[in-house]
Amino acid sequence: MSIWKKAISTAALATALATSTVTVAQAAPMRIAVVVKALGIGFFDAVHKGAEEAAKQIGDVQIIYTGPTKTTAEGQIQVIDSLIAQRVDAIAISANDKDALVPALKKAMQRGITVISFDSGVAPEGRLMQLNASSTPLIGQTLIKLAADHMPNGGEVAVLSASATATNQNAWIAAMKGEMKNYPNIKLATVVYGDDMADKSYREAQGLIKTYPNLKAIIAPTTVGIQAAAQAVEDAHMVGKINVTGLGLPSEMAGHVHSGASKSFAIWNPIDLGYAATEIAYNLATKKAVAKPGAKISMGRMGTVTLDEHNDGAMANPFVYDASNVDQFAKIF
Repeated sequence: MSIWKKAISTAALATALATSTVTVAQAAPMRIAVVVKALGIGFFDAVHKGAEEAAKQIGDVQIIYTGPTKTTAEGQIQVIDSLIAQRVDAIAISANDKDALVPALKKAMQRGITVISFDSGVAPEGRLMQLNASSTPLIGQTLIKLAADHMPNGGEVAVLSASATATNQNAWIAAMKGEMKNYPNIKLATVVYGDDMADKSYREAQGLIKTYPNLKAIIAPTTVGIQAAAQAVEDAHMVGKINVTGLGLPSEMAGHVHSGASKSFAIWNPIDLGYAATEIAYNLATKKAVAKPGAKISMGRMGTVTLDEHNDGAMANPFVYDASNVDQFAKIF
């Protein structure tokens, strides 16, 4: 072989090796999009932290944390369309409207994207499975009991929810109404909606205080609502007269517990929820698990979730926080 031909062969081999090396180096990580109800909500910031923890543990996974600026279905649909265009591998979404998102999410699945919902679910035809933070009946029982524990003589309670279309909120409210049959002295005055916006939730709480002078408790199954309601009770100088309970973050509720506006509240660990949702999305996207009734899917350090006939599963039981433990957990989330 001539020196010239040897030079060409050597150059070709070097190019091939370089191309091969670049191909390996540029292998894209799996991209899992965590779509929340709205950006800027503490609960979902903690969910993001858990998702990143799972991604780091799994390895070769990139989290795309995103959501609209307001808790609307229209905003989430725009986000979903953008993720489809980006060709992400999986979407884990907490829905603002269980039905309105279905067409966009079906389109995502048709493009080969794995779709699950968590926290606030999507209708079954729009996802592979739904991860509930806890079981709906147990949440309903817990929230009514937290109110009843500080209402020995009964009285009126009101519910301050997120949006009127939030799947999880509506399911929990229905469970609470069912549980109230066991507390005949407690009456539900009304249900109002703050749309998971602090200012609107605060105004709704103010309205409850003014409209129902005999109100004994406000139950807010939303981290935004419970904080806003507690602040409204404090500002109205109604501490000791109206107790605020529901689902909240220790870091946001510690001050209100110490002020007496909230005797106790409950929540699961949102970091765990983000972690579990990411683990499930990864296992389904990589075909390590299949979402079907009766299936047990790994959630990493959170154990396994078992799917029911609707492909729904519960992560864990809610945990109660009060003056005895809120500061300890406020340092965590």
